[in-house]
Formats: sequence, C-alpha cells, structure tokens
Amino acid sequence: MTAADTAAEAWQRWTEARAAAVSAAHGPLALTGTHWLGPEPEEIPGLPGAWWADEGVVRVSAKSADGLRLEGGDGALEGEITLRPDTSPEPDRAAHGDLRLVPIEREGELALRVFDPAAPTRTAFAGIDTYPYAPDWAVPAVFTPFEDGERAVTVPNADGRERPLGVAGRIAFTLAGEPHTLTVSTSAGGGLSGVIADTTSGHETYRFRFITLPEPDAQGRTVLDLNRAYLPPCAFADHFVCPFPPPGNRLPLAVEAGERHVVTG
Repeated sequence: MTAADTAAEAWQRWTEARAAAVSAAHGPLALTGTHWLGPEPEEIPGLPGAWWADEGVVRVSAKSADGLRLEGGDGALEGEITLRPDTSPEPDRAAHGDLRLVPIEREGELALRVFDPAAPTRTAFAGIDTYPYAPDWAVPAVFTPFEDGERAVTVPNADGRERPLGVAGRIAFTLAGEPHTLTVSTSAGGGLSGVIADTTSGHETYRFRFITLPEPDAQGRTVLDLNRAYLPPCAFADHFVCPFPPPGNRLPLAVEAGERHVVTG
C-alpha cells in the first residue's frame, strides 16, 4: 500500500465522518434559529417560558408544566433558571421535547440556539459534494507568528454584521509552482485554522471554506491539506454566525479540492 493510498483512505474516512457529524440529530443541519437576547424577558417562538440575558448568562423563567429540562438532569425546570453559555468552562444545555437549546456568547452578546432534528435542512440532506482526493493539494507550509502576538481583524460575518476575528500569523506555501500566504488563527490543542476563498468560491464551491492545519513544529513547519477544506456551519443552516475570509485570504487560483457544497434530495 502506498502513502498516497493511505492518505486517500484516511481522507475517505474523514468525508464519511463529516457527513455523519453534520447530519446528526442535533448537528449543524438541525439549527432552526439563533435568538439574540436582551436584558428584558421575552418569548422565543416555539418555546415556553421567558428568556433574557443577564450578566454573562442566559436566564429563563419557566413552569414545570412547560416541559423544559436540563440535558442530563432529572425533572422539568421550575422558576428562574440560569444557563451558562458555550464560552463557559461548564456550559449548560437545555431541552424541550426533541429540541436542544444551546446558550451561546459572542463578543459579549448572548443568544439561544434551537436545534430541531425535524428541521427541513436536515431531512432534505443528501450528502456533501466533494472534489476527488488528489495528493498534490497537500503541501508543506511554514507558519510565522506575528511579532506583536495575536491580533484582531474585523471581518464581515454571515449574518451581515462585522466582528473581530483573532489571527495569530501567516502560513507560506507553494501551489503549482507559485508562492502564496494565508492569515491563520491558532486552535485549541495548538493547531491552526483559517477562513479562505479562491476562484471557485460562490459558484463551483460555497462562497468560502474553512481549513485546519496540524500544530507546527519548532521551525514552524506544518502541512496544508486542501483536500480537507470544508464547508462552514452557515453552509448547512442560515442561523450560524460564520466569519468571512480576512483580507488577503482569497487565493488567485481554483482550489479544486475539498468540500464543494451541500447536496439535497
């Protein structure tokens, strides 16, 4: 078995795992709403109780007859309940019937996400269209961190707002004999991640894609495998907040590798 065969087989397992993850009962395809909360109690369509944001947490006032419960807990919620968002070391999740309710925090603002296994986006899902695996799209790269450390770049987001994107440095690599660079962020565990576009974006592929790279070694060496360029969450449901590529992250070539778009049936 050749190294290319091994890499191709690993890529095939990755594509299968990706399809399984996005189509899970409460995966990205199940998101039906991201409801931003203010300081005053308000109703959320389709949910019981009153919901509001208060000092970094989501609060809900509910009756036991409403049927709200904490995931992993026993019994229905009663009274005023505090739910910690996804940025907390110990986040909370709630449920109502088959719905999963996930408090989130973004730049100090709080929202409640609702995941419904019966969402039309999930029931219509027929797979992720991908380019065939090609070893030439996996290339050596060198990471150079910014001298002044991580910085924030303001970029548009999929919901029409602009938000800061934390970036840590650039990777340099060669494709088809031409040098290129991309601005990337650091990920949990030491790896790198980025948001990119290329000349296929918006027609042959989704309007932008995400990439991940292994943790660089002491000399900054890592690998950019564009066979694993993947669709952002907002490609699967409209209610995600996804950052667009930062300046300079549109490659002037057709990256005919990785995930292309969602297939519906």
